[in-house]
Amino acid sequence: MTDVNRKDLDKEGDIAADFLEELLDILDMDGDIDISVEAGRPKLAIVAEGPSQDLKRLVGPDGEVLDALQDLTRLAVQSETGNISRLMLDIAEFRAGRKEQLAEQAREIIAKVRESGEPVALPSMNAFERKVVHDVVLEAGLVSESEGEDPHRHVVVSPAAS
Repeated sequence: MTDVNRKDLDKEGDIAADFLEELLDILDMDGDIDISVEAGRPKLAIVAEGPSQDLKRLVGPDGEVLDALQDLTRLAVQSETGNISRLMLDIAEFRAGRKEQLAEQAREIIAKVRESGEPVALPSMNAFERKVVHDVVLEAGLVSESEGEDPHRHVVVSPAAS
């Protein structure tokens, strides 16, 4: 990653953090914002020092509110920089926990596909969830692809081509 690219990603993170801090102030919620750059994209996490019940309201059922806040944060960055942002947002470690759950689910599906030799379709998932599954499947040497249209887009795991 070039220094210029890293500077741009750092700037996106700073803009996003400012937006999120304002949002937390408006909502009168406490939370710290951690900023990092991973896999060529800014990553922000809103964390609480104590119990995170308030922050969990910002996650919503199945992460729906979190997804919407991530989209709004990306738009805030885009309106300031003029560039589309690929930043990732996590709140109260929801995505981190969900990532582990999805990896375990993917490993179970991989075992079924290897045993049966037949493709297996997973339930509908958002883009973050599908990416996690694709990464685990690729690492295991099988094939996966996304099918369908949002919000019913899902991953199908198939045996590796012989």
